[in-house]
Amino acid sequence: MQHFFDIVTIVLPVFMVMYLGFFFKQIELVDEHFLAHANRLVYYVCLPLLLFYKIATSDFLINFNVRLVLGSIVSIVAAFCIAYGYAGFRRYSPATKGSFCQGAFRGNLAMVGLAVVFSAYGEEGLTRASIFMGFIVPALNFFAVLALLLPHHQYSQNGIVFWIRHMLLNPLIIASFLGIGWSFLGIPIPAVFDHSLNIVADMTLPLSLIMIGGGFSFEKLKGDLVKAGIASSIKIIWMPLFTALILSALGVGKLDLAIGVLMIGSPTAMVSYVMAAQMKGDTELAGSIIMVSTLFSIATYVAALMMLPV
Repeated sequence: MQHFFDIVTIVLPVFMVMYLGFFFKQIELVDEHFLAHANRLVYYVCLPLLLFYKIATSDFLINFNVRLVLGSIVSIVAAFCIAYGYAGFRRYSPATKGSFCQGAFRGNLAMVGLAVVFSAYGEEGLTRASIFMGFIVPALNFFAVLALLLPHHQYSQNGIVFWIRHMLLNPLIIASFLGIGWSFLGIPIPAVFDHSLNIVADMTLPLSLIMIGGGFSFEKLKGDLVKAGIASSIKIIWMPLFTALILSALGVGKLDLAIGVLMIGSPTAMVSYVMAAQMKGDTELAGSIIMVSTLFSIATYVAALMMLPV
């Protein structure tokens, strides 16, 4: 029983900060205009600086686990194939198929996954998870765009441009690989910049969680809740379970195993709604999957940490 309460004290603060954002929105301390600008600030500035700082100041060779990355990519591919195959079997419309498939595997690694890992495993976990993200985000972006393009059986010029932008110009990917290069070269960060980056890093995860909570709205639960529930179950239940099996089979254990399961088990990413809107997806279903997976992820995270080393 004590172990259960220890786990709850790890997970609950993350979601309490999310609720704080929701509460701020309800009392009109923040509004949609503020949230839109803050989300851009987090995505284009704060998170990239956090990733760069944590990776650049770490020993890349010690903290990088290639089996963790490869095993997690296998899990992403499996979830993509299962979700896309199921949507095809049920004869979903192209728009619904794309949003269902994307929502079933694309997790919110940057804002939720990192926060949970940091809460459970501290700075060491955050550093390893940041490096892990640098290699997983390109795979997630590739299959997310593929999930939305394939149902329409065409690769329009707009779709290809969108794919290139998300693959090559993603600020999280750029920051991660800049950090990897910095770490390899062993370049010291001047003290004044080190302290500045540390301040930004400290504020990034709390601000990210507040933005997620502020963007939470029951009005987004307009899509088919049965479809949303199925996609969410793939994302936060079956995908992390399969990841745990794959990583265990590859000999990945302890901290790296926990990072893989917690990051892959994160709820569906908010950006999936934006991508669905831009690439002819079902935005109502995309919003519902985000809400359902986020609501129930607190229970799946508690269950996961009960079985993982803490």
